[in-house]
Amino acid sequence: MINHYDIVIIGTGSGGSTMAYKLAASGKKVLILERGGFIPKEKENWDAHEVVTQGRYRPNDVWYDQDDKPFKPFIHYNVGGNSKMYGAALFRFRESDFETVQHFGGVSPAWPLTYAVYEPYYTQAEALYSVHGKRGVDPTEPPAGSEYPLPPLPYEPLIQDLNANMQQIGLHPFPLPMGIKLPQDLSKTEAPVMLENFDGFPDPTDSKADGQIMALRPALQHKHVTLVTHAYVQKLETNESGTRVTRVIAEVKGESTVFHTDLVIIACGAVNSAALMLRSANDKHPNGLANSSGQVGRNLMLHHNGCLVAFTKAPINDCVFQKSLGLADFYHNAGDSEFPLGEIQLMGRNDPDTILWLAEKIYPGTPYSALKQMTLDFWLTAEDLPSPENRVTITKDGHIKVYYHRNNYTAYERLKEKLKEVMQQVGELDDRFKDLQWAGYDLDISGMSHQNGTLRFGVDPRTSVLDLNCKAHDLDNLYAVDASFFPSCGAFNPSLTIAANALRVGDHLLQDVLQVAPVKKQFVKA
Repeated sequence: MINHYDIVIIGTGSGGSTMAYKLAASGKKVLILERGGFIPKEKENWDAHEVVTQGRYRPNDVWYDQDDKPFKPFIHYNVGGNSKMYGAALFRFRESDFETVQHFGGVSPAWPLTYAVYEPYYTQAEALYSVHGKRGVDPTEPPAGSEYPLPPLPYEPLIQDLNANMQQIGLHPFPLPMGIKLPQDLSKTEAPVMLENFDGFPDPTDSKADGQIMALRPALQHKHVTLVTHAYVQKLETNESGTRVTRVIAEVKGESTVFHTDLVIIACGAVNSAALMLRSANDKHPNGLANSSGQVGRNLMLHHNGCLVAFTKAPINDCVFQKSLGLADFYHNAGDSEFPLGEIQLMGRNDPDTILWLAEKIYPGTPYSALKQMTLDFWLTAEDLPSPENRVTITKDGHIKVYYHRNNYTAYERLKEKLKEVMQQVGELDDRFKDLQWAGYDLDISGMSHQNGTLRFGVDPRTSVLDLNCKAHDLDNLYAVDASFFPSCGAFNPSLTIAANALRVGDHLLQDVLQVAPVKKQFVKA
């Protein structure tokens, strides 16, 4: 019996799960392959030492950098992909992110599609992922056709004061757009969920609006949709002419399995999607599948991300869920900079081991019980720029090798200084924030932070891998819907843009490829 499916989706992160949701009611036989399994619901889900220090849910993958030095990437293989561990801050890219922009490190290229094309899909994605937020506060916010589906998460008292102080010095702080599905949002008769450990943690309450909970779970309610876990896709095979993918070769729980299909959609994450294309080289595609342009694996971008922790003199921070406020006043420029810097947001509280490490030179010997109320944790993001030399390759023995050199790092360094300046001004208004001491960490290559760009889309097959519908130029039935299609990456979390693009590509597939009518009332409030 031939193991045949109309559609095979590889990966269950924000792209793969959203695409499964979009196609589930098409009546087509859909197979979803996930390399990992389900993260178990267990007390260790919220154990900071287990999750952060021990890496309980991280794989044992070993990749190599350009100097052949091994490293363990900070990624996750499980149902829901990296979205199970993300912070669920679901931003729209700004209009300028789709345009050509000059930066300290060079030029961020324009996308082949404008923000206006994505706007209705952002609206749909916000509904699907239960986004809490408030329009009209952040001056960099792009136009939106509707309000957020849900009101913003309320600020705790200390954050209310910080917000007011920032406004008083002329800034425009705003509530973070958060993807959270809370029972108290929908019913006053349900016990409320009180959020705490969130960034970097799986959520046993299913309140985090991740790919599995919001998109994959409802997709699997359809009888024609099948999920196979612990399925590592080794390669894709084509027909003799090399024009179509016909077989997906996977190792399922240690056994080689062949799946026949009419349509393949990859969403393995930018690095692993590129690696799959390179592993799938054949006589018709000697340099890797869909790689006639030589661009597969190139233009890897990671965002310049890191944490700055402000240590206060007194124990003032009793916040439980700190991740609620953002600042984008320096996204396009600053008073002392004509070029973009990036965005700042409060993050979830750092784990005890990290805080003790950061505090060694500031408050040596101070226990975490005291330090916890003496810290305010910020997350900073600046734009990485595409470079063909920043790329993913495969070694002779099949390992992933990543060539990566930072660019545009000046923006990130200036953003850190700008945050310190802002908080110094805040301290002049509010003594609680006066004379802060700072410590922090920047993510290096092992962080694989917001990886994107390895299969860029475009109109020219000579300079791009995918066309405007995210179909490979070189094949008739191969699509990619993770962040690998990005030609540039802005300085916001890519998750909502990945989901919006998957919905857009899904419309194309339903209308133009599968030729089935779009399903009505598909986007309902979660």
